[in-house]
Amino acid sequence: MANSNQKNDGRTYTEEDIKVLEGLEAVRKRPAMYIGDIGSRGLHHLVYEIVDNSIDEALAGQCDKIDITILKDNSVRVVDNGSGIPVGKHKDRGVSTLEVVMTLLHAGGKFDKGAYKVSGGLHGVGVSVVNALSEWMVSEIKRDGKVWKQEYERGAPKGPVQEIGKTAKGESGTTQWFKPDSDIFKVTEYMWNILAERMRELAFLNPQITITMRDEREEEVLEEKFHHKDGLVGFVKHIDAQRTALVRPILVTGERDDVTVEICFQYNSGYSENLFSYVNDINTREGGTHLSGFRSALTRTLNTYAQKNKLIKNDKTSLSGDDYKEGLTGVISIKVPEPQFEGQTKTKLGNSEVEGIVRSILGDQLGLYVEQNPKVAKRVIEKVVAAAEAREAARKSRDLIRRKNALESSSLPGKLADCSIQDPELCEIFLVEGDSAGGSAKSARDRRTQAILPLRGKILNVQKARINKVLENNEVRAIFTALGVGFGETLDLEKLRYGKIILMADADVDGAHIRTLILTLFFNYMRDLIEEGRVYLAMPPLYKIKKGKRELYAFDEKEREDVISRLRKDTKARSDEENDEQAEEETGRLKGGIVISRFKGLGEMNPDQLWNTTMNPEKRILQQVTIDNAQAAANIFETLMGDAVEPRRAFIEQNAKYVKNLDV
Repeated sequence: MANSNQKNDGRTYTEEDIKVLEGLEAVRKRPAMYIGDIGSRGLHHLVYEIVDNSIDEALAGQCDKIDITILKDNSVRVVDNGSGIPVGKHKDRGVSTLEVVMTLLHAGGKFDKGAYKVSGGLHGVGVSVVNALSEWMVSEIKRDGKVWKQEYERGAPKGPVQEIGKTAKGESGTTQWFKPDSDIFKVTEYMWNILAERMRELAFLNPQITITMRDEREEEVLEEKFHHKDGLVGFVKHIDAQRTALVRPILVTGERDDVTVEICFQYNSGYSENLFSYVNDINTREGGTHLSGFRSALTRTLNTYAQKNKLIKNDKTSLSGDDYKEGLTGVISIKVPEPQFEGQTKTKLGNSEVEGIVRSILGDQLGLYVEQNPKVAKRVIEKVVAAAEAREAARKSRDLIRRKNALESSSLPGKLADCSIQDPELCEIFLVEGDSAGGSAKSARDRRTQAILPLRGKILNVQKARINKVLENNEVRAIFTALGVGFGETLDLEKLRYGKIILMADADVDGAHIRTLILTLFFNYMRDLIEEGRVYLAMPPLYKIKKGKRELYAFDEKEREDVISRLRKDTKARSDEENDEQAEEETGRLKGGIVISRFKGLGEMNPDQLWNTTMNPEKRILQQVTIDNAQAAANIFETLMGDAVEPRRAFIEQNAKYVKNLDV
């Protein structure tokens, strides 16, 4: 047996190997532990942490205005009119309380319920983490008639807190101005739409506040105000703006044992569920006890009403919780003094007492509502009964599929070219548009780790179909069967047969449509695969640039120009630029023997080209599909794939300027 103080490399493992990370050093060493990642999501999370502190002030009745500005250097300034962070000397640390809050983890007013009855930032790490991950940060506090300021560099104070001026009578608030550290983040450019969606969400959840966003990076300053006095009713209408409502929004509010409950929901003519839950304004994507309480009360109350009023004509039809999901759009917002979340990401609520509170408040008020509004109740029950009948048809279809599979030697789709390795984490599957491209991909692949499933034509638009119709579609069934995880409520990630699911389609309009159809299927029936980071888009090149025997590839216009410039530099053929550009436009052939060809489809590539550009893990580019904001994603899918034409036309017109190549 090896000596316990020997490491594998033979070096002695001693006390000197134990590292203690002081202060914010741990945050800079392992930033993903605190903000999720160091990509776009983590970058935007910095703003959310600062704004959440201002929202906590609003929840305490101390703030009703929040101003957010993205400046030209991509720094962000957040200003609120709350009470301002205390600046006096901290009794334990001997320095200003502001400095303690800004430079120490787990320091803040969120742990003392005398200061904040409810809050989102319960871990007390938010603002100090932002400070640690910023190249520089400036805090300015208005409080007790004075203005105080402290500056920081990568989390460290550049000097003590200083008084820099006086305030107007009664004026107070906090300004946090920071620039994300490019040494930490892979991406440092903020996206307006991502931030605006979160601010709109917060304004719906907190109708008492006004959030103003400004973007000063362009010559024409962009500004938008978010203030929604109708709260959750407005939120539900906003989510369902492109759907046909069957009933008007139903609002339920109540408070019990210091837990405040606010719920709004309605039913539409669609087939998917759009239900969003929040605890202290934090989006609990994985749900939790508040969501369980809602589902239980909704099902039990409406079932009781339906049976009492004999609204279920067929004795063989029984309504389950799944049936009540079809066409349901709702927002559940609760305020809890001591929420128990699963980890710093706060995506699932664990307080057991909350389930009973939500179930009781919703059950009592909804029971009274349906008694007073029988026409509304009847319309909802009719919708749910239709869903139950479709569910039963889907069950029969599933049973038929299982029986058929049992009689076959393999239950996998016949056109699937599977990989030989069994370990899912080492395997990946390409969902490929068309049999021609599928054949090329089968020839190009690494048979050990890469599976190919060709898809014939465009799969069903599941946004417009019930589950029984979805299961009748051959291509959809092939995808479900190949992945092995099931779908909807039965989805089991443990059964996933491939660690990566890669959508590979032509870089044209049809290819984009097919990708959207497949993503709509994943979003509606296998959303967990997206949230677990399992779904990717293959990025085949748009251009092949050839010079003699050299073949280079470019994925966009900028890269194409860079490749051309490099080849020209190598051959010293850089003259007559205007004629060169015209020659490229007309023939694809440039001076110096450079030939450009544009790929219109995967079928134009031979297996070697497809492998080298799109499938080889060492060279390819994959785009991971993420859902940073499920509510915004749901709206986009409904815009692109729903029944309403006008919103789709408006979306295309607004985004047409971003289109680089259009094949028609």
